This record gives sequence, structure tokens and C-alpha cells, in this order.
Amino acid sequence: MNRQYAVVLILLTLLCYEVRAIPLDSNLSASRPNIILVMTDDQGLGDFSFTGNKIVKTPNIDRFANNSVRFNDFQVSPTCAPTRAALMSGLPPFKVGVTHTILQRERMALDVFTLPQALQLAGYSTGLFGKWHLGDEVQYLPQSRGFDEVLMHGAGGIGQTNLGDFPPNKDNLYFDNVLLHNETIVQTKGFCTDVFFSAALAWIKKKHLAKQPYFAYVSLNAPHGPYIAPDSYKKRFLDVGYDQKTAGRYGMIENIDDNVGRLMSKLAAWNALDNTLIIFMTDNGMSMPPMVQNGKKIIPFNAGLKGRKNSAYQGGTKVPMYWQWKGVLNQNTDITALTAHLDLYPTLIELAGATLPKNMQQLDGRTLLPLLNSPNALWDDRKLFIHTGRWNAGEMDAAKYGKYAVRTQRWRFVNNKELYDITVDPGEKENLASKYPTVVNDLRNAYEKWWKETEPLMINEGLPRLNKADLPLIIRYKKQLKESGIPHWSPNEI
Repeated sequence: MNRQYAVVLILLTLLCYEVRAIPLDSNLSASRPNIILVMTDDQGLGDFSFTGNKIVKTPNIDRFANNSVRFNDFQVSPTCAPTRAALMSGLPPFKVGVTHTILQRERMALDVFTLPQALQLAGYSTGLFGKWHLGDEVQYLPQSRGFDEVLMHGAGGIGQTNLGDFPPNKDNLYFDNVLLHNETIVQTKGFCTDVFFSAALAWIKKKHLAKQPYFAYVSLNAPHGPYIAPDSYKKRFLDVGYDQKTAGRYGMIENIDDNVGRLMSKLAAWNALDNTLIIFMTDNGMSMPPMVQNGKKIIPFNAGLKGRKNSAYQGGTKVPMYWQWKGVLNQNTDITALTAHLDLYPTLIELAGATLPKNMQQLDGRTLLPLLNSPNALWDDRKLFIHTGRWNAGEMDAAKYGKYAVRTQRWRFVNNKELYDITVDPGEKENLASKYPTVVNDLRNAYEKWWKETEPLMINEGLPRLNKADLPLIIRYKKQLKESGIPHWSPNEI
């Protein structure tokens, strides 16, 4: 399926469906800003100096956060592909078939009408730069699912060639990578995060000059392992005795910070900040091994949260979410309402003044515009359902009561037996399950109902694991290499 075919599918969708408008119930509705969403990979709430980390330095993201609306109880999924599925669909990932990051269970159901498709219908150009991780077969690729411009690696990470990334990346991790640019596999030059930001900026500049509204999804693979950064970013950590992994991971984070600074500087230079919404978030909790400095083991700073990536505790799912729009959104503002990745889809399409097909998926998220207009706006309590997934093939039923959580504004019910009052115990230290049995029963029953309605939608269960030779991007790479070769590519000057 090429890009032209994908456009035809969108047009056919419009002809077949009635459309319904998103209610325009706030003064931000249909304001049509350009939208830039920057999302990092496996970077936890404690991986910023803004949140209390004393080792890593993130001055640009700190400045961004200080000038932003901050959603301080923002929940995502515990791992990579599920969060991405929620962003693209407005639904919990299990409801669109995404229960893992591998084994074909990362593929987002093809009947999803995606966020970028909705924005295209509102007249936006759409671009993805970095990590997709929702399927590598042609029909699952971002080019087939609403993105006009794409620069991406395969599988869940650069170098994951056994899972489907391009073969040369195994031997050249994070530098000079082979990537997919639209319909062509290309050879790039430079450190991966720099390349993705440069490509995004070049595309943004083109859209800005053309006065074309755009959605730029800068979805980084960093600081996902393996922990590799340019030597200049590792040096200060190595000089004071930190191990290579710590130097690599924190070096990756400081490189991201410099690129966020570069993004904001370019937007300012182009006088593009007044009509551009910039969002910064991460995809799940921290993933980082114990640190070592001069032979001494150190537990990485995690902002007081329990659990990390692939955990049902707060440390697996509570992440930063900062929104900045110069002259429109308040600065240095905290929002304490319980919000989630599900909420971005309805929020962004309302901002864009989009219309949606009547018979598409029913969005589970809520628009955030009332909170953006007034941080203390009425916000009804809700139940968010979280499960780490990742069970072995054929073990779904056994995993039902494994690593899961139900969140409300006050409570977090974890692993079918633990209850925490998040409002007074954000670190989940005191299990109150025996003290509040009625709450436990209510949340457990709600989970049972949710699982029952969600289970039939887990459409990727039972699929076989593909052999390396059968992985779609590897087949595509070998075919192009034989027929036309792999051309060098670099973004336009910015």
C-alpha cells in the first residue's frame, strides 16, 4: 500500500461514513494551532533536573516546563507500543489489539481511524519522525495510517533486527542509521536523535513558510536501551566515575534536552510560537539499570515513585506532560486532575476543529480543553484501567489478575490486592486494602467488567512469532538493496 492508496482509503472512508462534529464548547475549540508532540522513550518522571534529579542536567526542558501547563497526574501505559496505540486511537491499547511490544501483538487494529487521519481531514499536514512501533507490514505503517511525511526505524528500537529493524542497524547502533523515509529505505548520517529533530525541523519550516497547518509527531527512540550517546555527551559522567551505561543513558537525555532547546530556538526565530502548540511527554516509566560510580552502586532517582517501566505501580505509568502555547495557554500552571494518554486524541481534534466519521471507534478519552481553560474546572472522577500485558503466548487468561491497576482520582488498586490513596501516598507505601474493602470490591468489579468487554478486542492473540527472514521491513530492505540500492539521505537545511 503506497501513500496514494492510503489517501484513497481516507476519501472512501469519508464517502461511506456520515460525519459528526466535535462539540465546540470552549474558546480554544477550532483555534487550529500547529501541533508539535515530542515524546521520548523510557524516560521516567525522575529523569529531569526539573523534577529533582541531581545528576542529569536538562535546562531546556526545565525552562519549557516552567513556562507550561503541567498535567501533574498524567497516566500512560507501562510500555512503549501500548502508549502509542492509545495516542493514535483514543482507546486503551488492549481495545485496539496492542497487548505487547513484539510477537505481532504491537500491531494496531486496522479499523482504527487514527488521530493523524482525523487531523488530515481538518486540513493538517502530518509528519512522524522516529519511532512508530504499531506494526511494520505495509498496511500498518504510518504512511498508510494518516501520516504524509515519515522518517522511521523499524520494530521497537533501532538495532532490534531480530524483531524487524533494518539489518545494517545491528552493527551501527544509533549512528548513521538506515531508516524508512516515506516509501524509500535510506541511509542517514549522524546520531539518531539529532537526525529525527533535524528532519522534523526541516519539515516544520517548510509547512510554516507555506502557512500550512501541521501536526509533527517527534517520537524518539531515546533514551531506550542500549544506552549509547555521542562521546561529547558521555564525557562529563565518565570523568566523575560513572559507568558506561549511566553515561550513555544520561548522555542521551542531555542530547534530547539540547534538541528541545534547538526546536524552541528555531520556532522563535521563525516567529512561529504564537500559533504553535508544543507538547512534551514520555511514553512510560523509567527503564534504567542500577548506576555505578567509582565502584559504588546507586539506585537511579525516580521522583519518589514505586515501580518502573512494565510495572502496574505509579512509576510505570505516571509521566510528565507539559503543554506550551505562547500567548494562549497559561504559563507555570499545574493541573492536578487525573488525565491520560487517551485524552490527547479528543483534545487535539477539538483544537483542530476536526470532523470524525460517525461509525469509527468510540473514543474513551476526554477533551482536556476545560482544564486548559481553567485548571480548577469541574472534572468528574473516572476509572483508568492499566495492564502491563506482555504475557506469553496462550497465557492471557492466567495473566488477567497479574500486573494490572485501576486508577481513580484518589485510589490506585494494584495487582488485585493492593490499594493506595494516591492523594496522600504517591509513593504507594501503605496498602489500605484491608481498611477499605468496599473500595477494593468496587474497583475489582469495575476491572472485571472492563476485561470482559475488552477481551474480544485483543485481536492479535494467538498469532505466531515470525522468523527473522519473514519480517516485513527486512524483506523490503533486501528487495530494495538488490533492485536499486540504499540511497543516502539528509534533511533540508534549517
